[in-house]
Amino acid sequence: MAGDRLMDHAMHVAAILRNDAFRWHLLGVVAELDLPDCWIAAGFVRNAVWDSLHKRSESPVLGDVDVVWFDRNCSDPARDRAIEHTLHTTEPTIDWSVKNQARMHIRNGDAPYQSATDAMRHWPETATAVAAKRVCSDECEIASPLGLDDLIGLVLRPTIKFTVQKRSIFEERVRSKAWRRKWPMLKCEAS
Repeated sequence: MAGDRLMDHAMHVAAILRNDAFRWHLLGVVAELDLPDCWIAAGFVRNAVWDSLHKRSESPVLGDVDVVWFDRNCSDPARDRAIEHTLHTTEPTIDWSVKNQARMHIRNGDAPYQSATDAMRHWPETATAVAAKRVCSDECEIASPLGLDDLIGLVLRPTIKFTVQKRSIFEERVRSKAWRRKWPMLKCEAS
């Protein structure tokens, strides 16, 4: 039953992205890079879903666009900067942020991640731990290691490490990003 709900939610998220011409275009731009385990993640997906659930006809791409990928054999940050440069050349209106998740565990004080999706388990909010990529030319794959219930249910909840250990980071993000003002139907769950 839970697997069916996850699949339904994933199809809903994919449909939202597919129906947003600009986001669909950006997913295609990133797919052209052909990087291993590569996704557009976080606010790019989350904000589009929250805007849709708030019945907003337009969902502008705000802030940076997080491109996450995973390759243990190429963890030099200079490679990320080169990819950002390539993306900026192709789509200069976007503030691209590219991070190979194979090295991000060091910055975050975690055990080494096994994949880009595994890295998302360690992000601050459950609704942010979601990513999308275009496969073939017309399909959209969704990664959601913590599920999609909170994203679709408009629930702002910290992930496990951000419930106690890193609680102040979660609270600062909620405050500084003003999510509840932008999306008033959001429910904040303390966990």
